[in-house]
Amino acid sequence: MGFLLRTLLQEFQDKMQSFTGGIPRTVALTNISDKITVVIGMRRTGKTYLLLQTIHTLLEIVPLTRILYLNFEDDRLFPMTGQEFASLIDQFYTLYPENYDVTCYLFFDEIQNVEGWERVIRRYFDTKKVKIYLTGSSAKLLSKEIATSLRGRSVATEVWPFSFTEFLSAQEPKESFTMLGKKDLDQLKKQLVSYLEHGGFPETVMLNPINCTRVLQDYVAVVIFRDIVERYKITNLALIRYVIKTLIGNVGCGFAVNKLFNDLKSQGFAVSKTTIHDYLEYIEDAYLAFTVPLYAESIRKTQTNLRKLYAIDTGLVNAYAMNFSKNLGHHFENLIYLDLKRTNHEIYYYLTKTRREVDFCAKDRQGNWHLYQVSWNTDDPQTLDRELTALREAENELGLSGQLITPDVYLTSFLPKLLG
Repeated sequence: MGFLLRTLLQEFQDKMQSFTGGIPRTVALTNISDKITVVIGMRRTGKTYLLLQTIHTLLEIVPLTRILYLNFEDDRLFPMTGQEFASLIDQFYTLYPENYDVTCYLFFDEIQNVEGWERVIRRYFDTKKVKIYLTGSSAKLLSKEIATSLRGRSVATEVWPFSFTEFLSAQEPKESFTMLGKKDLDQLKKQLVSYLEHGGFPETVMLNPINCTRVLQDYVAVVIFRDIVERYKITNLALIRYVIKTLIGNVGCGFAVNKLFNDLKSQGFAVSKTTIHDYLEYIEDAYLAFTVPLYAESIRKTQTNLRKLYAIDTGLVNAYAMNFSKNLGHHFENLIYLDLKRTNHEIYYYLTKTRREVDFCAKDRQGNWHLYQVSWNTDDPQTLDRELTALREAENELGLSGQLITPDVYLTSFLPKLLG
């Protein structure tokens, strides 16, 4: 075990010597001195890279010898028991005994692969001078599990694929948009379409469309097998694949369990509604797809109305779609949903008394409510009138101000305001 640790430390130190920091993320880790920092998100969204960026910054004030980084996706560390995990940490202190008297920084990637990791983490957090950082694939290291296992000792940060601003930062060669005149706006809208088409997973940003589609489909396959099937011991792979494909293929649309149940039965699947509800929970926990409820004072009304569907990434949606151009409106709506999630909004949709729909009724971190109607193209007067009529009705009924978000509004007003 000691030789393995020295090998891993040498590899890590070599990596950090050549690490340049990469693309800055707009997400910031919630760093509280007396809490364990937990990073949660779907695979391949950049959790590991965020840890390395944190270490890169830390090295300005802390020597490498006070930092332990272990990635439990490494086959040399799999499988690993809690006892073996504790032994690795003890070996770190044996190798650097001066660390007993100073604060050390422990980074554990994909910690859910260690059996009994919770007890080990609690013990070292309570008995050593340490700052601990954990990451894990969302379906195996959820915030509710962390809260149960670490009993208030941790604070979690969600990591999402690149936002549009991060997508722009990743482009080569980089373009400068300073004046936001017509030329800049036209170029930005072209980039926005590219972002909606290819999505924001860091690995796929610069890939050609064929390779991008292949990689994104592989992402879904890995999530299905490692974060859903293995964890919940699902045996009907065809069923879970069909449910996932249905969900991510209908972003921006209403969803009802009864409709999916009837669809599955027509496809020859023997399934209960309870199973469908369970699968929906697994899929949402794995950060693949999400449902948004109706905003209403009555809980019964919220529960009996359709929920709306959104996905982790529009590029991933396109990897399963037949025609991208026909779905620009829904993809743009999905983008707004993700931007609201990134900024920790509580999200609903709203139906007026005349059953007109407003895409988002959302509460921000300060407790303020907002109405957002999203439209990719308002050139048609009837379309514009329909969107504004719903928004005005909702404003009057709820006593809130609303905003119609078009691509121009998004680029010049909504996105800058959201980023603060």
